[in-house]
Amino acid sequence: MARHFFISSFSPIFSIFLILSYSYITIPILGEEYNYVKQVDPKKMGIVRKEKLSHFRFYWHDNVSGPNPTSIAVVPPLINSTTAFGMIDMIDNPLTIGPKMSSKIVGKAQGFYTSSAQEEVGLLMVMNFAFSDGKYNGSTFTVLGRNTVLSKVREMSVIGGCGIFRFARGYVEAKTYWVNTTTRDAIVEYNAYVFHY
Repeated sequence: MARHFFISSFSPIFSIFLILSYSYITIPILGEEYNYVKQVDPKKMGIVRKEKLSHFRFYWHDNVSGPNPTSIAVVPPLINSTTAFGMIDMIDNPLTIGPKMSSKIVGKAQGFYTSSAQEEVGLLMVMNFAFSDGKYNGSTFTVLGRNTVLSKVREMSVIGGCGIFRFARGYVEAKTYWVNTTTRDAIVEYNAYVFHY
């Protein structure tokens, strides 16, 4: 009985001892975990210019039908879904300066979209805007976000980029210009506001 009293009366001190011992043992180990990170001078990475905000306006052509579709379903939707829930389309959509496909192509939207809503037509968009024109040739920025297709204007995030768009951030606004409800072909106007160097 006395032995039980002895252990219970010292248990708070013993608990503190264990906590301190554990901290002493784990702190050096955790400190070593972060030795792969270091501060970098942006000038050494070639970032010597001031950040600027650019506005891009182009048209996104989602061609689902015809002999050369640029959007292909890789996963079909659920059979009983009214919103095409579960569908995944892979895209390689042209980006043009005007709404007609015959206008100048400035790049491609490459990625996928998936129907991710069960109660409305809502897409998850994951795509790179890969440019092929002028000083932007070879540069991309990445768009990620929710696209409620039946809304007049949809907003999605610019979450990064490469080339001229390294460290890019911003947003895009998508507005449907034209859609064929039978074939699902669509033309969408995109206005992108991108901070970059």
